[in-house]
Amino acid sequence: MTAERAAEAAVDAVARLTGRRVEWRRGLSGAVLEAGLDDGRVAVVKRGDAPGAVRAEATGLAWLRDADAVRVPEVYGWDADWLVTERVPTGTPDGAAAVRFGRELAALHAAGAPAFGAGPPGGSVDAYIGRAPMRNEPGTADTAWADWYAGHRVLPYLRRAVDAAAVRSADAGVIEEVCARLPELAGPSEPPARLHGDLWNGNVLWAVDGRVRLIDPAAHGGHRETDLAMLRLFGCPHLDRIVAGYEEVRPLADGWRQRVGVHQLFPLLVHAVLFGGGYGRQAADAARAALAR
Repeated sequence: MTAERAAEAAVDAVARLTGRRVEWRRGLSGAVLEAGLDDGRVAVVKRGDAPGAVRAEATGLAWLRDADAVRVPEVYGWDADWLVTERVPTGTPDGAAAVRFGRELAALHAAGAPAFGAGPPGGSVDAYIGRAPMRNEPGTADTAWADWYAGHRVLPYLRRAVDAAAVRSADAGVIEEVCARLPELAGPSEPPARLHGDLWNGNVLWAVDGRVRLIDPAAHGGHRETDLAMLRLFGCPHLDRIVAGYEEVRPLADGWRQRVGVHQLFPLLVHAVLFGGGYGRQAADAARAALAR
């Protein structure tokens, strides 16, 4: 499909899913397009790049919104192939917005989930983190986070990374040792938190109204330290202020800073599979650091 035909298909999807006429359009990146509606709203439309990807994102956004905590863009409509949301005008990150975001993130996590690995209502077991498959297969009420995280997040992607030659066998052994010792490395037991799940800085929109919006979730029930570890992995403006706001609402358990690497293993292995061995070495380094503490 040519770029022009793809843009026309996106415009058709916007009109069909919103019931409004599109007055102008502008390409953003890849399969994402911005469209002005005849009622003055500006929409962002994106095409799912894998079966079930739109459903996973739309139900994830709805689940985050239902927590009445962190804001997300309004969803104007979606189907199997297309997601149409509001355009969020962005500004400059500032400390006050960061503190507020930290408080809201704590409230989101406190909204909870039925179990570790539980996906959003109406979502599918086969979900995504970015462009990578991610199974939301819930454990039982008695399943410990360490067992679920090792078995359903780290080890499946470690096997894929080894097969892709993105992680060396010696490094794989170190990561496997972390998984075996997770019950002692994971810190105090915590109930399942409602996670964004892919909370790197690119999915944090600093809106002009001073409120953060979160986009592109890989929402599921998990450990609340995982979202904070993702924010640290690729850097986020005013992260210390975010954490300060978070701890005003829900103080983190002692030793959480030493556990950051444990929570970064999964996203690092996902990146190793998608983008190559540099991330595999980072995953191994994070595992060694976790074992050394």
